[in-house]
Amino acid sequence: MNYELFIAKRIIGSKAYKSSVSAPIIKIGIAAITIGIIVMLIAIATGLGLQKKVREKVVAFNGHVTINNYNNNASNESIAPISIDQDFYPEFKTVEGIKHIQAVATKFGVIRTETDFEGIVLKGVGADYDWSYVNDFLVDGTLPNYEGKLSNEVVVSSYLANRLGFQVGDYFETVFSKESIEQLPFQRRFKVVGIFNSGFNDIDKTFMIGDISHIQRMNKWKKDQVGNFEVYLDDFTELEEKEQDIRDYTPSLLDTQTIEEKFETTFEWIKIFDNNTYGIIAIMIIVAGINMITALLVLILERTQMIGILKALGSSSWSIRKVFLYNATYLICLGLFWGNLIGLALLFIQQKFGILKFPDPEQYYVSIIPVHIGLDYILLLNIGTFIACLLMLLIPSIIITKISPVKAIRFE
Repeated sequence: MNYELFIAKRIIGSKAYKSSVSAPIIKIGIAAITIGIIVMLIAIATGLGLQKKVREKVVAFNGHVTINNYNNNASNESIAPISIDQDFYPEFKTVEGIKHIQAVATKFGVIRTETDFEGIVLKGVGADYDWSYVNDFLVDGTLPNYEGKLSNEVVVSSYLANRLGFQVGDYFETVFSKESIEQLPFQRRFKVVGIFNSGFNDIDKTFMIGDISHIQRMNKWKKDQVGNFEVYLDDFTELEEKEQDIRDYTPSLLDTQTIEEKFETTFEWIKIFDNNTYGIIAIMIIVAGINMITALLVLILERTQMIGILKALGSSSWSIRKVFLYNATYLICLGLFWGNLIGLALLFIQQKFGILKFPDPEQYYVSIIPVHIGLDYILLLNIGTFIACLLMLLIPSIIITKISPVKAIRFE
């Protein structure tokens, strides 16, 4: 039988232990671990949740990887057409992990009303467009169908709708420039059939979605010519690897660009949350560890006579240290249990009801604080905290080796 564990259990279960001088300090140590786990869980869950939500919004309207022509065009307008007669279209079979590929084109225009005007980019899409991503952000109306003849139905953002006073069913005029400024511009009449709200200003203020046939006609392109291709992946974490694979299997005249490269500023901004999260984790573990060190030292000093007796009976210093480390392990596990119970309960409530909201949704691209709960980081956090605290407790347990049996037994 493991007698060190037996003694540790007797110490924990004794009434004297629960009413001893060290009891309040031990409770503080447990509370420190509990609070630390709660704070770390919230920091990680909200940080990952915000990153995931922002990524989803950007990817929904742009894809994970874009395939286009090599050019110096820095605008949002498609200049040189690409033929859809490609080996990778309409299905990218040569690369695994690709969910969908679609052909799109963009053209700058100006919406004109009786009292106002607004610059926009018409994103032309066709029958191959995956509307499931946009459907998640649809707040009013329906989604158009571009599988038949030329359609004047468009989906606009709630930002444009509010600014220009549009409602579902309204018609409006949009002007598009021609190749020469001396020529009269193109004029198209569109009907609003749906309104979306991504919460991402760069998208909501810029794009409306319409039939790609309009852009093909205005640019004098053929029906088999488009502006670029958008590729959607199964797993965002494989973005760089899959982008390289896609580049390898596309013609040398075509370029590829990841969503991180296209929205570099946005992705650099959300990566900052990783540093903040790591800082919070480090601080919480240190605070919890220091409190546990204090609790263990008090517990050792309170049991000095017991240590002296065990040494006099032949127990080694390491054996006695194991008794107190078993005791500390119990306290750490207790703190982890309550921390996970309370922390996960709070996260589930936020995920279900969305009680907490950002004071400035435009700054964070979302209104409700998002939460991502994953078993992987929960296990890593608990294992890491447990090991870190236990390693920190090895140092104060060395004091046991300094205790003399003669002096300890005589101690009163």
